[in-house]
Amino acid sequence: MRMVGRISEVWRYPVKGMAGESLPACRLTDSGLEGDRLWAVRDSARNEIQSCKFRPGLLQVIAQWPEGQRAADEQAVVLLMPDGARVSSSAQEVHELISRLIGHPSRLEPLSAQIDARAFKRYKAQGHAWLEELKATFDREAGEPLPDFTDLPQDMIDYVSLPGSFFLVSPLHLLTTASLDYLRARQSQSDWDTRRFRPNLVIDTLEIKPGLVEQSWLGGQLQLGEAQVQCSATAPRCGAVTRAQQAFPADTRLLRTVVREADQNLGIYADTLQPGVLQVGDPVYLHT
Repeated sequence: MRMVGRISEVWRYPVKGMAGESLPACRLTDSGLEGDRLWAVRDSARNEIQSCKFRPGLLQVIAQWPEGQRAADEQAVVLLMPDGARVSSSAQEVHELISRLIGHPSRLEPLSAQIDARAFKRYKAQGHAWLEELKATFDREAGEPLPDFTDLPQDMIDYVSLPGSFFLVSPLHLLTTASLDYLRARQSQSDWDTRRFRPNLVIDTLEIKPGLVEQSWLGGQLQLGEAQVQCSATAPRCGAVTRAQQAFPADTRLLRTVVREADQNLGIYADTLQPGVLQVGDPVYLHT
């Protein structure tokens, strides 16, 4: 093994599509970080789980687990709304508040309430061009490439998230400081805040190697503190990275830079091989 960095940030997102919370430590389980994406917003008309790809207004809400309580799907989450109000997921008005914010009748639901695979189905009404709708969320300009949609796995065709979870591809998303520094150097006028890219872990590569470092880890295994993960896939970026959140404004230059300078990919997905607690400061080793 060789050391490739240290964990500098740990993030989890209690509600799919909403902004999340920074933690000093969190346990990695077989299904991702404990407490990550255990709630989601369902479009009432489409009967479909929504993400910030389709409902970017969700990013204006910060979701947190109650302080001092262990995250669990039967507990209520706390939502910090754009106007500063704190609303519990158990409050009667929460569905109406979210519906008004994103402009579509919606309901906030826990993962524990999804009793079969139909709850995760993609909306495909007769004549609905679901693939064109998906492509549009990537917000590409003329001449910019799209991810390759020609050989989508059947699960991604049929479902908006992996059945039984609120994850789109994989339960863990990694990003390095080297990649952010590389892109910041090429577009210094933008704010490359890590929250725009919704990682679970930010790995400080300690100037060991510059550039889009994590792309070279694909197919390999990382030891992160107690845990071990398989680096499984790259992360093509959509328009969500350009959207405003509570801490910063919209900026389309970010996506233009990622598409042009990083082959439209930033960060990688990973799957758990060995659960364990992840802590800020933990060393990260690449198995060679």
